[in-house]
Amino acid sequence: MTDNPDPHAEKRAKRGLSGGRSDLCRPFLALMPTTTGASVSVLASRNSQSTICASDEVAARLDELQFDLGVGPCWQSLSTRQPVIAPRLRTDEYSAWPIFTQALHNENDQLNVAAIFAFPLVVGSLDIGAVDLYSVTEGSPSAAQITGAMELAGVTAWEVLRRILADGDGTDDPIGDMSRREVHQATGMVLAQLGISAQDAALLLRAHAFATARSVREVAGDVVARRIDFSDGGR
Repeated sequence: MTDNPDPHAEKRAKRGLSGGRSDLCRPFLALMPTTTGASVSVLASRNSQSTICASDEVAARLDELQFDLGVGPCWQSLSTRQPVIAPRLRTDEYSAWPIFTQALHNENDQLNVAAIFAFPLVVGSLDIGAVDLYSVTEGSPSAAQITGAMELAGVTAWEVLRRILADGDGTDDPIGDMSRREVHQATGMVLAQLGISAQDAALLLRAHAFATARSVREVAGDVVARRIDFSDGGR
């Protein structure tokens, strides 16, 4: 695979995620047009996964295989927070997930997958999910395409968070004036740590509360007490 000849492809792909548009997969295919299909999945744990979007049935099946097996490029990408590039699935051995590759070989007459690339969806300390791209032809994306896909995955991670929390998650329990001030203080600290907007800092507090099954005020208390620092991954 070669560099995307369109120098504006990455900007257009990022714009494709703005304004609450429903298709999160299309911008990745626009950025890397030599790929065949894409999926975006939430991987909260090995017992809680969902596919947010899939460009076609093959992309959806690749997600399903990884969900069922608990291994695969999307899991590796999320656990390492790094892109996973598998350009020759039909010939190379991938020791990190041999069960997945064997299952893929068993189904490849129907799936016709020659290469797969995964990119993590992370925000601060939150490991959210992954983007999977597959191709029916072998080959690696260029360094520029990998960098662009990682940047696009960062934008996508925020959009996925907004959608997860859009209908409420039960973490915004009633809080008193003192606790509310603590939430505001924590929001300001997160804003300073990551250089993001106040709105996104508040979203990140809510998302951390959602992911850890705690209340927003509990998470805010940990931020104010410096038990959570999002600038170092919150770990």
